[in-house]
Parts: sequence; structure tokens; C-alpha cells
Amino acid sequence: MKTGQYVIIGLGRFGANLGIQLMEMGCEVLGIDKDEEAVDEMSELLTHTVVADATDEQTLRSLGVRNFDCGIVAIGNDIQMSILTTILLKEMGVKTVIAKAISKLHGRALEKLGVDRIVYPERDMAIRVAHQLVTPHLLDYLELSGEYSIVELKVPACLHDMTLADLNSRTRFGCTVVALHTSAGVRIAPTAMDRLHKDDIMVVIGSNDNLERFEDEVVNE
Repeated sequence: MKTGQYVIIGLGRFGANLGIQLMEMGCEVLGIDKDEEAVDEMSELLTHTVVADATDEQTLRSLGVRNFDCGIVAIGNDIQMSILTTILLKEMGVKTVIAKAISKLHGRALEKLGVDRIVYPERDMAIRVAHQLVTPHLLDYLELSGEYSIVELKVPACLHDMTLADLNSRTRFGCTVVALHTSAGVRIAPTAMDRLHKDDIMVVIGSNDNLERFEDEVVNE
């Protein structure tokens, strides 16, 4: 697993949880926030924490932010501060800059700044929950783009003991089963002869339209 050094600016719920997860994966994390209470809460959970104004270029330079592998702007509702901080990280030459957006307009502004990845935590979670509510067998949903997604689907009883060749999802629906989670473990790139068993989990990739048709006509029948 590739680890690295990350600086997270903004230690609200998203920034704090992201920092904890990165620490659990063996990464080094510097957390920055202007709220002293937020920094105190994370001081023992991250590698380093600092109370600082992230729009102060001199402060960021003194912290060596430009040397980190990735800078994550996780600032909450202050769009102006988010944009100014992002500009500074880009100008300082941080290798990869990721930013949280709270609206489409915010995201468009970040996109114009050349951010490497824009994250919409609330929107993405809402989409995942909505799909899980509407599709009973859907366990997880990841949007790859506006047109393509990856979904985790529980194998229904109607597909029990069927091979992937029998299912023929690529020809019939334009979807590909890229992995299977079974009681024996995870099978990446399963073969046509691999069998499905009730309550196994299929990881399926395809266009959103094709995935919806696959779910409606096969999984939810």
C-alpha cells in the first residue's frame, strides 16, 4: 500500500475523519485549522496539528506545506477561504491538490483553479444512500463520472448457481462483473466459469443506464 505525507486544511467532520483514516493506513498527516478547539481535539490523532490561518502564505511556507505529497482543502462553509487556500497550495507547487466543494458553483471555481480532484462529501453520500434505498440488493455505489459507475450488488436467489457465462452481463446489458466477494474471499477479474451464489457480492461496472437496466431486469426481478 502506498503511503505518504498529507496536509489537511480544515478539521471539521470531513477533514478530521479523512485524517484519521489516513493515519490508520500508515500515512503522516499534518492538520491545520484556525479553530483552536478543533485542533486540540485532533492533536493526539494526527502526526502534527497546527492552529493557523491557511490564507497566510508565509505561515504555510514556514510549515513546509509545499513538500507534502498531497494538500487537501477540507474547509467547510467559507468558500472564499477555501478558494484562497487552494490558490496558495497551487502556487506553492504542492504535487496534488484535492478540495472539498459544498456546491456546484464552488466546484466550478475550484475546477478553474486546476484542482486535481474535487470532492462533494454530502452530495456523494446522499447519492449512495438514495441508490441503496431504491435498489434493495445494492450495497454500495461509486460514481466514476457523469455516465459511468461501479456498484456492489448482493446476488439474489434467482441467480444462485449460475455461472457468469450464463449471466452474460456484458452482451445482454453492457455491464461487466469485475470482482466477486464470496465466503471463500475476494475474486478479482472472475472467469466466465465462476459461479454465483445467493448473498455473494458482485462488483459491476458499466454506464448508469446499463446498470439500471441490469438491476431492474436481473437483480430485482
